[in-house]
Amino acid sequence: MALSTALESFAEEVGGIDAGAVCVRGGATRWAVGGAPRADTREVRAPRGIVSYEPAEMTVQVGAGTSIAELHDELAAHRQVTVLEGPAGATVGGALAVGRNGLRRLRHGPMRDVLLEARYVSAEGRLIKAGGPTVKNVTGFDLCRLHVGALGTLGLLGQATLRTRPLPETMAWFGGAADHRVVLGSLYRPAAVLWDGLTTWVLLEGYGVDVEAEGLLCGRLGLGPSDGPPELPAHRWTTSPADAARFPTDHGDAGPFIAELGVGIVHASQPQPAQPPATGRHELQQRLRHEFDPTSRLNPGRDPLGRE
Repeated sequence: MALSTALESFAEEVGGIDAGAVCVRGGATRWAVGGAPRADTREVRAPRGIVSYEPAEMTVQVGAGTSIAELHDELAAHRQVTVLEGPAGATVGGALAVGRNGLRRLRHGPMRDVLLEARYVSAEGRLIKAGGPTVKNVTGFDLCRLHVGALGTLGLLGQATLRTRPLPETMAWFGGAADHRVVLGSLYRPAAVLWDGLTTWVLLEGYGVDVEAEGLLCGRLGLGPSDGPPELPAHRWTTSPADAARFPTDHGDAGPFIAELGVGIVHASQPQPAQPPATGRHELQQRLRHEFDPTSRLNPGRDPLGRE
């Protein structure tokens, strides 16, 4: 089935307001993020498959139900990749809906920047296109990126046009008991800098000659080659980069942790304590949800501002 036809079928399956509560189920690898959908919610599946791929333009159009692994296998033939990450079985639409950045955000930026165009089904059951295949073609409000991290509460993603990037020629991890602040301030565009209070890890990627030069600097800072990143604790905290850099001072009772320096994400052994919602952010999220889905039929029970 052509994906354009599959999109139309997807919209028909979602139906209109009278069709009741509905959600998209992908790989269900992070189904608990933001809470489970309400018990009476009907599940649908998004189209899958690669629609078009332009290696020279570094863009790919893909069904939201396509697994990230399948997408990256296709891109690898042209030595390209996207910043999307997720557990085995995770789908493109699921990764965008959850909106969680991978460990390489420090170099590659936030996940929302990967999405150029979205085709989604609205609460009324209509197929909507937001964004454009290239940045220069987009005018007005950037509606498509509102869907990144929205958990399908503003629309159900059916197809996405994504920005690709070259696979790095070389990737190398380093680790050691170096001052994490000095490491972060000394290296040029590391892909990741992690810290557990004692050990600092660094991921370098790019051209071989550049990684080699930065690797020599790592050696002078007290870091040596490492097999890879440490195992991440189960719970994810959202904080500021400054708070992450002093995490054990402020949160000594959180247990073992791994902080993503320069980003503000901390992986801890204990869940993040409940915080009063930021009033402005919460109100804005509720207003958006009401505008896009006034009858609350899209993923009812899920909260994009909630925790796992």
